[in-house]
Amino acid sequence: MEELEDQILSKILALEKERSSTASTNDHEQQEVDKELDALQNRVADLEHEKTTFIPPDNFKVTIPVRNNYMYARIKKSLPELYAFTVCVWLKARGPAGVGTPFSYSVPSQSNELVLLEWGTNPMELIINDKVTQLPMNLKVGTWHHICITWITRDGIWSAYQDGVERGGSENLASWHTIKPHGVIILGQEQDTLGGRFDATQAFVGEIAQFNMWDHVLTPAEILGLANCTSHLQGNVIQWDEKLVEVHGGASKRSFEVCEERKKA
Repeated sequence: MEELEDQILSKILALEKERSSTASTNDHEQQEVDKELDALQNRVADLEHEKTTFIPPDNFKVTIPVRNNYMYARIKKSLPELYAFTVCVWLKARGPAGVGTPFSYSVPSQSNELVLLEWGTNPMELIINDKVTQLPMNLKVGTWHHICITWITRDGIWSAYQDGVERGGSENLASWHTIKPHGVIILGQEQDTLGGRFDATQAFVGEIAQFNMWDHVLTPAEILGLANCTSHLQGNVIQWDEKLVEVHGGASKRSFEVCEERKKA
């Protein structure tokens, strides 16, 4: 970018000298030089705009258009050991046979360390260390929904939020367990082994944005702020960052701002 800009500026200086030398010649030649100067100066202005226009790293979505066992996204960052967490994500499901698996976290000793799954006509499930609870959620196909799950190891207390509203909660889900570190986070597929062995019937189809994770339980007010777009709180464990998400098998990343999209709805 800088090299191209330097080349254009050098050309402008040369044309300025040429314009000075043609001041005493005919008007037509000077008009032609002026036109070229204007065009080059506009190009420099465009380049300066491109350099100064900042696109936030979280303004994107992952799109998984087809239900299969090879389209997914992988977070290029793992989790530390966790005694509590909040995970939030925006989802727009498109599949006719349940939401599938928006995300899964697997570690070497446990493929189902942390999973959010809706399989077929079954209710959505939260799985922690292979222990399962059903979540009182109802996601409408083709609509963006904000989902948050909180959990704490003490007594295995959990809560589930849909679109900023707490839909339910309970306890005794993997009580006193700690979420193990150094695993693999996959968006769109359920892992039967570390980072792989996906099942197409459990795959997510649709769009995912703003997957963030914290090492503590967010307050109801903080979750509501995320859902109604009055807050832009980023996860302190996992942040939704374009550089941290890699797509595979035909999944794609596209520029996207979920709160702007909701305004249009």
